[in-house]
Amino acid sequence: MAEDRTEDEPPRGVLAEAAAAKANKPARPDRTRQIVTGAAIGIGSAALVAALLYANRRRKRGNPPA
Repeated sequence: MAEDRTEDEPPRGVLAEAAAAKANKPARPDRTRQIVTGAAIGIGSAALVAALLYANRRRKRGNPPA
């Protein structure tokens, strides 16, 4: 952040600020796990909806269920 530089230094770019902030904070594995779990639930939900839409499409055309 801007507080950790002296008056002599030029302003750092956004990417440099982000890298400095990331270096100062340890990664939170529980946060990563939550993101992965959320993505898995979303993908599973989408697959379930697709399967239901596919099953209903076959019934609407008059084909008997196999």
